Amino acid sequence: MADHATPNLPARDFLKTERFYAKLGFAASYRSGHWLILQRGGLQLEFFPWPDLDPAQNSHSCCLRLDDLDAVVERCHEAGIAEARQGLPRLVPPQKDISGLTIAYLVDPDGNLLRLVQNPAE
Repeated sequence: MADHATPNLPARDFLKTERFYAKLGFAASYRSGHWLILQRGGLQLEFFPWPDLDPAQNSHSCCLRLDDLDAVVERCHEAGIAEARQGLPRLVPPQKDISGLTIAYLVDPDGNLLRLVQNPAE
């Protein structure tokens, strides 16, 4: 297996987290009372329990580097995630960043920010 890193994010309720991300194509590859790992293709998210987390105060985030950002954004729309600047969950639609990259922002029900970054064409 090649070296890789996986984000570790808080979750108030593993079952609710698993259900939310299942709508986005993720499936559990590991689940215990102390850890949850969700995978979708080459993407992997790991969650630790934080039952009294205040989503409004959550500052956890990660970047998901994607070959097809548009497909993931469409999947978010199909899952009923609203395009908005406030509220949970929410999706901020893709836009060209000052870096030159195209980035969308997904905030999950626990307030975790996932930056959805389009991989540059090679």
